[in-house]
Amino acid sequence: MKILESAPYRYDKGIKILTLGNITKAYDRLTQQVKKGDNILDVGCGTGMLTLHALIKGANVTGIDINTEMLEIARIRIENSDFKENVNLLEMGVAELDNFDENEFDVIMSGLCFSELSNDELNYTLKFSKKILKQNSLLIIADEVKSNLFVFRFLNFLIRIPLVIVTYILTQTTTKAVKGLEEKVTRAGFKIESIRKNKMRNFIELVARNIKEN
Repeated sequence: MKILESAPYRYDKGIKILTLGNITKAYDRLTQQVKKGDNILDVGCGTGMLTLHALIKGANVTGIDINTEMLEIARIRIENSDFKENVNLLEMGVAELDNFDENEFDVIMSGLCFSELSNDELNYTLKFSKKILKQNSLLIIADEVKSNLFVFRFLNFLIRIPLVIVTYILTQTTTKAVKGLEEKVTRAGFKIESIRKNKMRNFIELVARNIKEN
């Protein structure tokens, strides 16, 4: 979801409009997988919405993003919480994932970031996520996706027109969605454990495990 790069202070409002207010519930559900003390990487942490959800669970989070202004909002948000000692926010992109150590993280999560990546960037991110994620640990994703069924794509197009217009007026940016996310995750060597989609089949909550290789 390519949103608010030009207006990061309005990011959260734009996200809530485009997800009809469901993003907070999605993050609540996904971070049920997080355990106290987990070492987590939040890819494309943005303004820190998902990061904060994991911190509340008692995790230690490294958040990365290429947008300086959005990271500053995340820092302010977390500075005003009780969890500032448990987070490290870094200005870096997915191309720099190879800077992390192999088997470094207990969980890798990403909220509304994969839809900002090109197909090559997404595949690269999944490849290195598998490398820096501990064996049998989790990959957690919440993002916009394209349905395989034409009827859902068409209905989604009609319903989202007013949402996109409002969001564009607010943020001067537009959106896109990931095609074939489940297949990409599986092809990268992860085992999908759960998938939850909304009624329009255009938003996914995915949990996958970094299975051991024979």
